[in-house]
Order: sequence, then structure tokens, then C-alpha cells
Amino acid sequence: MAMEDYLKAQKAGKKEYQSRMLRGLQPTLEVLDDILPARGSYSEVSLGLVQIPMDQIVGTKTGGRSSAFASNFMPILKENSEFAQKWEQLSNSHLEEGIRDPIKAYEYMNKFYVMEGNKRVSVMKYFDVVSVPGEVIRIIPKRTKEKENILYYEFLDFYELSKVNYIWFTKLGSFMKLQTAIGKKPNEVWTREDQLTFSSSYARFTAEYEQDGGKKLSITPGDAFLAFIALYGYHTINQKTTSELKVLVAKSWEEFHLLEEEDEIELKMAPNLEKKSVLSRLIPTSTPKLKIAFIYAKTPSSSAWTYSHELGRLYLEQTFPEEVSTISYDNATLENIDLYLQTAIKAGCNIILTTTPMFVKASVKAAIANPEIRILNCSLNTSHRYIRTYYARMHEAKFLMGAIAGAMAENDKLVYVEDYPIYGSIANINAFAIGAKMINPRAKVYLEWSSMKDVDISERIQSIGASCISGKDMVIPEEATRFFGIYRMDKEYPISLAMPLWHWGKFYEQLIRTIMNGTWKDDDKAPVKKAINYWWGMSAGVIDVICSQKIPNETKRLVELLKYTITSGQFSPFSGRLYSQEGVVQSDPNRSLTPEEIVKMDWLAENVIGSIPGTAQLQEQAKAVMLQQGVKKEKGQI
Repeated sequence: MAMEDYLKAQKAGKKEYQSRMLRGLQPTLEVLDDILPARGSYSEVSLGLVQIPMDQIVGTKTGGRSSAFASNFMPILKENSEFAQKWEQLSNSHLEEGIRDPIKAYEYMNKFYVMEGNKRVSVMKYFDVVSVPGEVIRIIPKRTKEKENILYYEFLDFYELSKVNYIWFTKLGSFMKLQTAIGKKPNEVWTREDQLTFSSSYARFTAEYEQDGGKKLSITPGDAFLAFIALYGYHTINQKTTSELKVLVAKSWEEFHLLEEEDEIELKMAPNLEKKSVLSRLIPTSTPKLKIAFIYAKTPSSSAWTYSHELGRLYLEQTFPEEVSTISYDNATLENIDLYLQTAIKAGCNIILTTTPMFVKASVKAAIANPEIRILNCSLNTSHRYIRTYYARMHEAKFLMGAIAGAMAENDKLVYVEDYPIYGSIANINAFAIGAKMINPRAKVYLEWSSMKDVDISERIQSIGASCISGKDMVIPEEATRFFGIYRMDKEYPISLAMPLWHWGKFYEQLIRTIMNGTWKDDDKAPVKKAINYWWGMSAGVIDVICSQKIPNETKRLVELLKYTITSGQFSPFSGRLYSQEGVVQSDPNRSLTPEEIVKMDWLAENVIGSIPGTAQLQEQAKAVMLQQGVKKEKGQI
């Protein structure tokens, strides 16, 4: 029996050896001594006796025994050799009583290299043993700025808390995200029960993931597991039966594929054009009637953001009175959003629009469970394949607003009030500051955050004494106030100068037309599957600026000229040399920032006075949005 096992192992070893030779790869085991950096550039720490994951044992410490094994640790020496006899004896021992003697190994960059016990490892790998006890010495390289080095140091911090060494990631920040995802504080040490629960949860997931073909993906099982529990919740997953888990993993497969992409999001900068040129504005008579649900976090009478989307819903009904019906749901929360989604689905809605980034995860879960329903979420830089997301390029309007403010400022001081430091809002701030400086080189923009803890915005604005103030974009009718858009103070009274316009009605009209004319499906035909984010701007008519009569005609003409150059694509607010508070951001006078660079912007223009706060500095109600869309996240946030 032992001889048969050796011959099978030898066959597997020779196959691996030949395969790697044909690909120009080293066919035998890795040798740690060959890859270690120079002495003095690393340190050694004894970990004592630990459980070593078998998959992470990749080689030997020295080159003496490396040629006896293929790179998969299967033997390649002849069956009548002394080596083969010893291997067979170990095989018998494993089958009769199990190999219990610890091996000795070195760990370097979370891979293990055997010092003593190569044949034991070979036998146990042949019999698919999951882990082996070993006396381990960890080799720690000096810190560098290389990604793998940074990732390894993140692992070391995680290991100190969890003592878990069998999960690995390809993206920075993932270890601390995992700490948060399982419900632990950033520096909280795991209990033995935590370790056992996690081991079981990760093993169950990995088994289903690899059975479905996970080994063929370029990501690690850890990458997939983190995305999985971030979506469904760690404790929820732990309550699932094996059959339930199997179904969820299979249904979530496109989310795992998406993780393989360096750039996970494809920004659609303009609506898809209808291909039927003759009747381009007519609706096909064969199009089934659409029932669209709008889910709001607040009510139109209490939230300007919700009110603007409600105007969009009403515009949609007026535009398509025969083809579209809509329904709205108010006051959705993280606690009841799943129920709202199910209610909309049961009501027969075939399109559902969730209008805040807070509802992204719930939207994805509902879309996975109901693939026949089109679900969209109003957010930016959101990477999910089962839903589509949408937003508007408000920074184009903010650039014009900045130009107006710069022209109207009497003392070169401007105030810009923003709600949350989320994707898109930083670009709005900087576009405003760049527009102001273009017209008035001395203009300074004082940045204030309305969601900061223990801050009275009114007092701050008064103490700054600014000529012009950029407040909230719009107000609800019930407020009857002029403290919105750009305004200046005349003693205690605001004088409105201009306001940006989110024309969600036109946005929704063009979005629905892509479904009616069939161009919606074109976005799914791309050879590389990415998350789709509709990010339309002035050229699509979904963003605009309205000027008041208080603005001189010359300034209005300038605004119209700048608007034309942006709409026609001749000019970008983020073109040419750009400077942040820290120095040069872009030195090429002929280059413009890419859409992706604009979305992920995490710096402030040089003439901005202020900073980007972290979540801990903000009020409680800001945390849900920041967790999903925050530019500057606290350590470990997902």
C-alpha cells in the first residue's frame, strides 16, 4: 500500500516538474536561503510551536533537499531509493497513528520553509492534511514602501491580535477591514472562541468557494471571504447551513470576479445613444410597462436631497405617463431597508432606485436574490456587479459657482460648507476653489463641515467674515430660506447669487430610455466585467447653475462661456498644473485628471483653508455614509 502511494505521489511530482519546466519555471522546491535579503536587513523572532497551514509551506530552508521534490512537495526520486523507503515508512505511520512530531520551519512573508521534516510535509500534503504543528522562526524584513512589504506588516499587526496565519489578501488595508468585519475593535485581541469560530467560518466558505472554481481566480480565498462577509455580515453567515452557504457563494460569483480587476469600476460619462436613428426619441411600442420604486432615507418635506429625487420621480411620471408608473417609500433605515426592498419587489416593481449610499449592501443582496429586478443605487465609486450605481458630476457646477464667488468676493474670503467627506464631495470643494482662484488669485476658501461634532456652523461663518458663502445646494419649500447656493450677507440677511441644480428628472429620463431602447444591455457586453457607474454631467443636461439677477451681466457671460467649454469637452476644471495644500499634484500643463482620479480625490487645493476630517470627528448620523463612501476612513473600516 505504501509503495502504491509513493508511486502515485511520484507521478504527481513528475507531472508538476514537467509542467513547470515547459513554462520556464523552477521545477523543484523554493529555497529560502536563495531569496532572503542581505544579512542585517532582517530580524528573527521565535514563534514557538504553532499550527502551520499546509498550503503555505512552499519550500525548504536550505538547498540540500530541494531537488528530491517537485515544487508541490511531491517526491521525484526513484522508487527503489533510500529516500523512497523512508517516505513509505512515514506513509505507514501516518495511516496507522498519524504523524505527530512537529517539524521545524522558517516563516518569511507568511510563507513557510522547512528546516527539518521535508518528507513528513510531503506525506501529509499527499494525504491532504490541512495543517501541521511546527517550531517556527519568523524572519521579518525591514520596512519598505513596496506593496508586499506593507501588506506583510499589516499581517503582523493582525497576527498579534488574532494569532491567525492562514488567511491572506492582495489589497492593502484588508487585515484591519477583516478585524472590523467580524465585530472587533481595532486593537481588540481575539479569544480562543473567536479563533475557533473564525476557523470554522473561513473553512466552510473556502470549501464552497474552491469547489465552485475559486482556485482559477487570481484573488485569494481571503479576498473573496472578506467581500462575502462585508456584504452579508459575518454573524449572519455563521448561522447559515452548508446548503444555504453553498447557494449564496454561487449567486455571489460575479462579485468575486470583480475583485480580479485592478480598476473595478467603469465610469459611464454620458448616456448611451440610441442606435435606432430614425425614431430615436420615440418609445418602442413593444416595451413592457415599467414600475419603478424610489426608496428614500428621509421624506421630501424634511430633506432637500430626498426632495430633489422626488422632483425627479414626478418628472419621470410626466415624461412617460403611459409607459411608466412609480411608487415611493420614505424613511428607510439600515434596520428596515431589506423589508422596504422586499415590499417593492412584491408590489411588482421591476426597477428599484435606492437614493443613498447607505443602502448599497442591502441593494446588492436584493439584486443577487432577485436577478430579474434592475436595482440601482445613488452613489459614487461603488464596486458591485449585481447592481448599477449613478451620480452626477456636480464638481462641474461647483467650478462655475467658485468663479462666481471669486468675482463677487469683496474681501477675498469665501466659505464653503460641505456635509460629509465622501467620494465626489472633495472634487466639489476643489473645483470651487480652483474656479474662485481663476477669477480672483487672492481668493481663500474656508472649508467648514456641517457634520462635525460640537461645531456651530453659523458662529464659524460669522467669525470668518467671508464675502461669499457656498451653503447647501438646495432647500425644501417648507424651509423658505435663502441660505443655500452662493449667497452673501447684507447685515443679517442673505442675498442669493447663484445655485447649483441637480436635475434628477433628466437623469432618470435618460436612464429609463436606455432600458426602453435596449442600450442598457450593451454595458453588459464588455469583454471585461466591471461595476457600472453612470456619472453624467453638464453635457447630459443633469447638472446646471442658475444665476440670480444680483450678478452682473459680464459675470453671467463668463459663466456661460465656461459652461460651454465644459459641456463641449474643451475644458476640465482639473486640467493643467494643479497644487494642493501639500504641493504639486499635477505638473503637466497639457494633462487633465482622469475621471477615476477625480472621484478618488483625497487632497485639498492650495487655497483651501481647512482639512478632511476622519469619521471619529463627525456626528453619529454621518457614520453610516462614511463607512460606505468616506474618503478618509478610520483604520479598519470597510
